[in-house]
Amino acid sequence: MSKQKKRFFIILGIICVIVGLIGIFIPILPTTPFLLAAEFFFAKSSEKFQNWLFANKLFGPYLTKYKNGQGLPLKDKIITISLLWLTIGASIIFFIEIIWIEIFLILIALGVTTHLNRIKRYRPVFDQVLINDEPMTKAQLSDKA
Repeated sequence: MSKQKKRFFIILGIICVIVGLIGIFIPILPTTPFLLAAEFFFAKSSEKFQNWLFANKLFGPYLTKYKNGQGLPLKDKIITISLLWLTIGASIIFFIEIIWIEIFLILIALGVTTHLNRIKRYRPVFDQVLINDEPMTKAQLSDKA
């Protein structure tokens, strides 16, 4: 890959990280797709930036769990969905007066909520035991007792 293409991918990766970071605070911008795009661009251009992304305290663990298919903690889902609806609801009530934009925002909120609900719930490994090679949570064990 040429140096120009590597630089271009690094710049695109940095832009995606910045937009993803903004998306943490503005629910209309989805954080995860931008972080995944940044990871793609960094994987193609810079191992250093890719390692930084996964080692980052703010979104490294989140991105790692999501990418590995481990899911999201229930607390994170509840906070994210609550903030999403609060922010979009406040925008519709106080700032937006055009009906088609209000409908569009509601559709975005429904889509993001559906996506978040479809992501499996992350359960830390220390909260599970293996019974006959099947993971079981403490709650499932107590139900069997």
